[in-house]
Amino acid sequence: MPRTETPAEAPAGPGPAPQGRRRRQRKVVVPLVLTAAITGVAVLGVTRPWERPASGTGKPPVEYGTVAVQRGSLSSGIQIAGTLGYDEPTPVVAAGRGTVTALPSVGTVIEPGGTLYEADGRSVVLMRGSRPLWRDLGPGAGDGPDVEQLKRNLVDLGHADGLGLAVDEKFTKGTETAVKRWQKSLGVKQTGTVALGSVVMLPQASVRVQQLGVQLGAPLGTGSVMTVSGTGLVALVRPADNQVSRFKPDGKVEVRLSDGGTVTGRVRSLIRGGSGGQGEGDGGGGAGGEQPKTTVTIALDSQRQARMTGPSSVTVTVVGDSVSGALIVPVTALLALDGGGYGVKVVDGTGTRLVQVRLGLIADAQAQISGGVEPGTQVVVPK
Repeated sequence: MPRTETPAEAPAGPGPAPQGRRRRQRKVVVPLVLTAAITGVAVLGVTRPWERPASGTGKPPVEYGTVAVQRGSLSSGIQIAGTLGYDEPTPVVAAGRGTVTALPSVGTVIEPGGTLYEADGRSVVLMRGSRPLWRDLGPGAGDGPDVEQLKRNLVDLGHADGLGLAVDEKFTKGTETAVKRWQKSLGVKQTGTVALGSVVMLPQASVRVQQLGVQLGAPLGTGSVMTVSGTGLVALVRPADNQVSRFKPDGKVEVRLSDGGTVTGRVRSLIRGGSGGQGEGDGGGGAGGEQPKTTVTIALDSQRQARMTGPSSVTVTVVGDSVSGALIVPVTALLALDGGGYGVKVVDGTGTRLVQVRLGLIADAQAQISGGVEPGTQVVVPK
């Protein structure tokens, strides 16, 4: 068994062992993680310092104290501040020319087939699609995926009922008839041709007006008319480079809302070094010309709970490993031993002794240990 040291011969905390014990010890540097919950007795303050003489070096002595071994829980999850915002903000760019004669209010939700805004008194209609329209579509238009996209909308909006319209890339006579029906529903001239600028294709099923980019009377073609988003809320975080690996595809997270409630979610996307997918209230690039950090978008499992708070600040917890009922000490109490393993310096009466321990989970500068110690045992740590 390791012999007991008196205060006179006790080393100044972790350092070379006395004669007869030639194991050299050195402090171990342990990576820190962000969250840990310790239950039970509160951490004790320093109770008995040992000081190494300055030995004429002129350096101040190193002071040591003790802390009690705790029994509690430990988690390696991380917490990161983020924002709650509406999904997929998208600028709406006008393809035609004219003057803006009507605009929706911020917060308005528009479904496919509805009017996004007016230009020269004519409705500019929202349709669903991933390709912007770049030409007039009417009789004689060449085949293309833009024709297929238009036909799919005409079918979904009910303007092709009874026509047997095939959703393909050909602009047929049936397509012309469906376009005329659509124009009649808008109260405009039934030409059978969809003029460039009369339709805006966006990928969302429905959109929410997030911000207006022009004023009434402004000419089109000077920038985006507005920014729209999806109608669902998502959580957005920008982790530091050393935290990115904690976000796994479809990985489970917990989002604490500004009202104190929590909602679960899963990692939907991770864009390295970009600001894509940012929601309302997220500022974009870094300050001072810095490159933007990685952006993680988190889909929420409950929209109802999120909508009660609306766009706001949130705290995202990435679930990690956890233990309960563990014996816990500060990582500064650990000593790396020659030959492998770790030990702690235990106060024994008026002296100290070295106890080898097994190392478990490490989080937030705390370490789980086992072997040779009990809750309440005093171990030596630097002040």
